[in-house]
Amino acid sequence: MGTKYILSKGELHRQDNSLNFKNINGNNYIPIEGIEEIYCLDEVSFNTKVIDFLSKNNIVLHLFNHYEGYSGTFYPREKYMSGKTVIKQVEAFNDKRELIAKAIVLGIGNNIHEVLYHYYRHEKKELKEFLDWLKDEMPKKLENSNSISEILLTEADIWYRFYNSFSLFLREDFIFNKRVKRPPDNPLNALISFGNTILYTKTMGQIYQTHLDQRISFLHSPQERRFSLSLDLSEVFKPVIVFKTIFDCVNNRKLSVEKHFDKNLNYCLLNESGKKIFLEALESKFNETFKHTTLLRNVSYLKAIKYDGYKLLKCILENFEFKPFSLKEKK
Repeated sequence: MGTKYILSKGELHRQDNSLNFKNINGNNYIPIEGIEEIYCLDEVSFNTKVIDFLSKNNIVLHLFNHYEGYSGTFYPREKYMSGKTVIKQVEAFNDKRELIAKAIVLGIGNNIHEVLYHYYRHEKKELKEFLDWLKDEMPKKLENSNSISEILLTEADIWYRFYNSFSLFLREDFIFNKRVKRPPDNPLNALISFGNTILYTKTMGQIYQTHLDQRISFLHSPQERRFSLSLDLSEVFKPVIVFKTIFDCVNNRKLSVEKHFDKNLNYCLLNESGKKIFLEALESKFNETFKHTTLLRNVSYLKAIKYDGYKLLKCILENFEFKPFSLKEKK
C-alpha cells in the first residue's frame, strides 16, 4: 500500500493498532500495516496519541491546508542518523558542492530530453531546436559554470525552455503563458505545483530510510527549506514522474478544465474529483517498475529515488562520482 491519502476534512484517531478517520460520511478504518506515509490533503485534526503511534511505526505524516498548500511534515525520530555521515556530508558540501550540483542539473536536462524525444518522434519536429540545445549546448554551459549561481541560472534556463515547449504538444485549453507557483493561476500551473509538492514529500520519505541528513543540500541552499536535500534529489525525477503524469492526464483527457478544477479570481486548484484522478495517476507512476541496468532487477520509480540517496552516500563516504537517475539508461 505504501501511501494513504486523506482528501476531506475530519478527525484522525488511534483505535487499537490501527487508525480511524472520521468525517461527515462516518468512520474510515486505516490499517497501518505496509503504510510508510500518510497525506492529509485537507484540514484534519488529531491528538498526541496519533503522533506517538505514527512515530512508533515510523510513519511520516504530510500536512496540507484546504488550498493544496504544503504546511509541513511530522518526521519520526531519526532512526538512521549517523554522526560520521553528517560530518562527511558537511565536508562534501564544502568540497564537492559544485560537482554534485552540476550532476543534478545535467540529470534534469537529460531526463527532459528523454521525455520530449517521445513527442519529437511522433511528428513534433519543432522540438528539435530545444532537444539539440539540451544535448549539445546545455552540457557545455554547465561545464563552464564556475559558481552555484551560474549552475542555478542554467537550471532556470532548462525549465524556462521546457515550459515554453508545452504549446507544441499539449491540449490547447491547458496551455499557459508562464509558470506561476503561489498561488497557481490556471489548471496547468495547479497540476505542476501539486505534483511537485507530492514528489518533494515522497522524496523526504525515501531519504528518511537512508543515513543522509535532510538539511544539508548541494544544488539548493541549505537555508532555503529545512529538508532542502529533498529538493535536490527530487529535481531529476520531476520530468520522469510529475510531467509524464501530467502529459498523460491532459492529452488522454483524463482531466478536464471544466470538471476537475476550482477557479477563483487569482488562483486555480484541483477539486476533490480532480485530486483523486491525478493522485491515482501519480501513484501509478511512482509504483511503475523498470529493469534497473545496474541492479539487474525490477525497481519502482519511487525506490529509484531512494537509490539516488544511496548513490549520494557513496559519493560522500567513498568518493564515487554522483550520477543521478537517468531515464534513458534506466539506472
